[in-house]
Amino acid sequence: MVYHAARRAGAPGAPLVLTFHGTGGDEMQFHALAAGIWPSAHVVSPRGDVSEGGALRFFRRTGEGVYDMDDLARRTAALAGFIAAEKARTGAAEVWGMGYSNGANILAAVSFARPDLADRLILLHPLIPFVPAPAAMDGVRILVTAGRRDPICPPALSQRLADWYAAQGAEVDLHWHPGGHEIAASEVAAIRALAG
Repeated sequence: MVYHAARRAGAPGAPLVLTFHGTGGDEMQFHALAAGIWPSAHVVSPRGDVSEGGALRFFRRTGEGVYDMDDLARRTAALAGFIAAEKARTGAAEVWGMGYSNGANILAAVSFARPDLADRLILLHPLIPFVPAPAAMDGVRILVTAGRRDPICPPALSQRLADWYAAQGAEVDLHWHPGGHEIAASEVAAIRALAG
């Protein structure tokens, strides 16, 4: 599968940072933010190729929080191939993934299927309504951010996902803010702190 993507070339040997937009966003939603946080990195931001009433997404769903699991599996495999190809193209030794909402969900799905692909994951308001199969994630650093009153992503499921990653051996930080599904300034600060 070929994704339309925004790309910024980085310095030789710099990390590859991939960003994944939320429902209704596009490839530019986090591209400039990532370029600012990682000024020397290769930044690649694909555009979701599923339309839900004109809103771009990375996989189909049949209702709020109800995923088309067959479509998710197909698109997870396709996106894993895209990430592997971008890593080879850039020659990056380290891969970071950052996604919001639907973008976080597809990025998480890729990490379940191919835990070897990314060294660090930033999942902003993910919603994973199922328990993934075990996966070896030793050495992977993960930041999960969530809102205490998020009407789309129940806090209990955010906690469950963070706990699942920790049980697989990942190093996990779970950042809460008091609001809902919006991205708070404290989340951006947590991303910058992880980028170090």
